[in-house]
Amino acid sequence: MVDLAQKTELALSHDKVVKNILIVDDEAIIRDLCIRALKGYKVQEARNGEDALAIFDKGGIDVILTDVMMPGMDGIELLRRLKEKEPTIVVIVMTGLAEKDVILSALKADADDFISKPVNLLQLKTAVDKALVKKALKEEIASLKSLDRMKTNFLSIISHKFRTPLTAISLFMQNLSSGVSSCDDPAFKMALRMVTDEASYLERLVTDLLLFSRMMNSGEALRLEPCSLHKIIHGVLAESREIAVKPAIETILDLQPVPPLVADREKLSFAILQVMENAYKFSGEEGEVTISLRQEGDDIILVVTDNGCGIPTDDLPKVFEKFYQVDPHNTGQVRGFGLGLYYAREFVRLHGGTITLASEPARGTTVTLAFPLGQPGSA
Repeated sequence: MVDLAQKTELALSHDKVVKNILIVDDEAIIRDLCIRALKGYKVQEARNGEDALAIFDKGGIDVILTDVMMPGMDGIELLRRLKEKEPTIVVIVMTGLAEKDVILSALKADADDFISKPVNLLQLKTAVDKALVKKALKEEIASLKSLDRMKTNFLSIISHKFRTPLTAISLFMQNLSSGVSSCDDPAFKMALRMVTDEASYLERLVTDLLLFSRMMNSGEALRLEPCSLHKIIHGVLAESREIAVKPAIETILDLQPVPPLVADREKLSFAILQVMENAYKFSGEEGEVTISLRQEGDDIILVVTDNGCGIPTDDLPKVFEKFYQVDPHNTGQVRGFGLGLYYAREFVRLHGGTITLASEPARGTTVTLAFPLGQPGSA
């Protein structure tokens, strides 16, 4: 039988980072007592609910201990607000009130545990240990549910993406076998070109599917080597099929000399490929794509701008989500699986960089990648 200490050790060993506990109480003496009881943890303090929310919004908080009776926002309202922001956050309510209404209100707001005042230091430490185990379990359950939803979405997307080209090819073959079409008929030649295009699209889908499958299962460390961003950018322009089918789009290059990055060449190239291909993909048949590269202080900045259809404001927060695709014309026929930008962001982050996107419908999109000249960084 695994006891609480063993469970806590397992929960902490899952993440070697010191856990961050937020104490919320308007009495300094209570906050000091809690800090003394929680040696071994990183502890932050807040005097009221408003301060607590501001600290929480910065990220990194694992468990929150909050008093109920505080000036301004009380502990119950703080609890509600926290659970709205992050349902898996673990909140322990500290109260000197034994009133049934207070306990019921806290339970309805999804309080995870209670500590009576005056605070018992041993009870406090035990409650926090239990809370960390509970948080790990909550996050694991949420992760499993998320994986299940993603699997369902992925299977649905795959079936939809393959159905359209397969239907076109099947109809063509049926007409061909029934003798409806003649090889000399211009309509037959047009249909043959369409089927050839659909077959090529299917081939690309399979290639992309295998690539994304490998990316999903890739947990290996970065394979670092000096990488020239100039060579990667020119390589993408020369080899991308998405870019090749848009010859009428003008490419404007403004590539200043920058130091090479010590990076994982495959992952870095993949991220840049996704960003650049999207610029051409959503630019229609004509337009401009501007690619600029420069150094700003200790960062290398890559900016890709198009003057295409742009992205609706409501869609902007979702563009980096798995399987999400912007469909500006509501056709339901956007090519791809909606995974490119998700993995692009993941790989940029692995290199300590950032990726940001700004867009306006009918006016185009600008994607900015910033890589620090550190490790990974300049050679």
